[in-house]
Amino acid sequence: MAEEKKRLHIRLHVYDTDIPVTIMPEDEPYCRNAARLITERVNTFSEMYKTSRSEKEILYMAMLDIAIGFELEKTNNDTEPYDNILTSITNEIEDALGVRKPASDTREK
Repeated sequence: MAEEKKRLHIRLHVYDTDIPVTIMPEDEPYCRNAARLITERVNTFSEMYKTSRSEKEILYMAMLDIAIGFELEKTNNDTEPYDNILTSITNEIEDALGVRKPASDTREK
């Protein structure tokens, strides 16, 4: 019987709150880094807007800033253009070698 992975119970300090979480041990550094990132962003926005914005608005601004960064990173890691180029090159090579079936032969009957 395969040994079940042990989960780790930790407390993450996120801005001004300690949050208990249960995670896989290998995920601990990611969780701690995420908590640190949130805390840093909230602190940055708090310093900038502490007199003109509510705490709730500051939290939303920090979440939005992190989410925008995440979305930009996803865009930068979009592999579809490369997949299309590789498929095209592969098709050309297969055509040149005569190993690719014609399009009419690839349909299921």
